[in-house]
Amino acid sequence: MSQKKPLQINPDQLKQLIEASLFVMGKSVSIKSLKETVLINFTVSRAKIELAIEELQQDYQGRGIELVRVAGGYRFQSIESLSPFLQPLWQEKAPKYSRATLETLAVIAYRQPVTRGDIEFVRGVAVSSHTIKSLTDRLWIKMVGHKEVPGRPALYATTTEFLAYFGLDTIADLPLLTDTESLAALFSDVNSLEKPHEKIGPDDTQNIEESTNE
Repeated sequence: MSQKKPLQINPDQLKQLIEASLFVMGKSVSIKSLKETVLINFTVSRAKIELAIEELQQDYQGRGIELVRVAGGYRFQSIESLSPFLQPLWQEKAPKYSRATLETLAVIAYRQPVTRGDIEFVRGVAVSSHTIKSLTDRLWIKMVGHKEVPGRPALYATTTEFLAYFGLDTIADLPLLTDTESLAALFSDVNSLEKPHEKIGPDDTQNIEESTNE
């Protein structure tokens, strides 16, 4: 039985297909995922896909939405300057997160993989099961293994959903703990309406920086 012959696709068609795919998915999509799904029947190299994405990014410059790289893939999102005006579009508010929850998230992000005991050592206070559960349910953290010590406690790390939510491509894109202004920009307003760019206020950032460096 003969195999199906790969189809050819021209640059304009490739751009259109990638653009439509990213709009339909509404989340970060990797080049690998594109090749394994919508482009599976086409003969197209990774370099050509990257070129098409670069051209799409240029096409959207100066518009209300932009094509950005986050969480190892690409997605369309509104430009950050429009966020205050778009808030009325969200009918339901995101869950409220306590300072303890946000501090726990910060410790995991900067020290991962960590155990619950590691987090408690850094923060100097106990970490409740509810805090870990709320972060896990939010898909911002996940268990990635067990520490080889007595009791084999669970190890936690952040997820691709965490990267996507905070607009990061990789964990290496987290601002330095000494960069208070960038930390504030990253984490401010995390308890506001659900939107692509959500962050924690300056007071919370200072608390996180002090706790993480204890």
